Amino acid sequence: MLQVSVLRNDTAEVKRRLAVKHFKQPELVDTIIQLDDERKRLQAEFDNTQSKVNTASKEIGKLMAQGQKEAAETLKTDVAGWKAALEPLKEQMARVEKELNDTLVLLPNLPGTQVPEGRTPEDNVVVREGGIKPVLPANATPHWDLTKKYNLIDFELGNKITGSGFPVYTGQGAKLQRALVQYFLDYNTAAGYKEYLPPFMVNADSAYATGQLPDKEGQMYHATEDDFYLIPTAEVPVTNVYRDTILKEEDFPVKMTAYSPCFRREAGSYGKDVRGLNRLHQFEKVEIIQLVQPEKSYDTLDEMVLHVEKLLQSLQLPYRLLRLCGGDMGFASAITYDFEVYSAAQERWLEVSSVSNFESFQANRLKCRYKDATGKTQLVHTLNGSSLALPRILACLLENNQGDEGILLPEVLHGYFGKKMVVAGN
Repeated sequence: MLQVSVLRNDTAEVKRRLAVKHFKQPELVDTIIQLDDERKRLQAEFDNTQSKVNTASKEIGKLMAQGQKEAAETLKTDVAGWKAALEPLKEQMARVEKELNDTLVLLPNLPGTQVPEGRTPEDNVVVREGGIKPVLPANATPHWDLTKKYNLIDFELGNKITGSGFPVYTGQGAKLQRALVQYFLDYNTAAGYKEYLPPFMVNADSAYATGQLPDKEGQMYHATEDDFYLIPTAEVPVTNVYRDTILKEEDFPVKMTAYSPCFRREAGSYGKDVRGLNRLHQFEKVEIIQLVQPEKSYDTLDEMVLHVEKLLQSLQLPYRLLRLCGGDMGFASAITYDFEVYSAAQERWLEVSSVSNFESFQANRLKCRYKDATGKTQLVHTLNGSSLALPRILACLLENNQGDEGILLPEVLHGYFGKKMVVAGN
């Protein structure tokens, strides 16, 4: 959530930056400032009235002690009137405060200065590419057929048990999934990230704190009786570890990693984008999160991007790094880098990681702060990234490494999987 002071300091610049995200209601900025003015006016009136009550109450005591009962009674009448005015003022303040907050949460985070303008994924900027695209025969098999050939995933069984987008991993498929999760967690913890295993459902306060509510209700599965939400990513529960917390300088950097299943309704998805593992309602992902001082957050962003890049390099997958344009960025992000890997059988790029700096946007909702060297309390900056999302990584590993004898896995997975190849008949 943006701070009102940011909107006030340079209203025109705020609107310009919101336009980079193609936000359609810039007039809300003016509405918020007006509501804040009204809140301040009511607060000043309340404080002034309360001050009169306090001062008069002390004066009544003095008058009574001096035997000036009539003057004291007159002042008591005044006090009663002032006290009667306080309750309506409280109600007005509460109403305006709620309206202010309800409007403020509709504003997305402001994009950083490095964010390119643009509306669609085609406007994203390719920062760099790495790895070598494999040359496959013309009849190369896409992963949805490979998973049948090697008995790795049963999509039809998942459809029977739950519905489309909920695959069942079997045999070597389940083992390879587990091997990838373990490798990703070991890679992250070796880099100093503390591992968490969080709840896979959160309350509304947690979803609100990281920006999923009220922006993404339609994409989240909601257990209505208990008002719990199935998490779309481990970012939500893990970042909330530090909700309502004041950190110290020596606590930084806070580095966390977690595995979780992720649940997303993905309403409106269709066509080739949803074939096989390309888009699921339930999938597995390993996440990294950092909380840092504001002046260090962009260096930390570069560090996290490099961390994910080296992980992709270890998997020997061809990849590219994109800086997302304003129109393709998430609601809470100030800047986002996406990693895509090349699917040789599908001949297309598939997103496998987003690394984002939220600056103070999430922290303001979380009320996550720290005391700097001067003792001043400030909001932290939060960052997170996928390290990595499994479905499309698995799809590309299968497609890019297929051969006549089986699927040859990258060397870093041999120990985790227990062998070098995925072969038929297991």
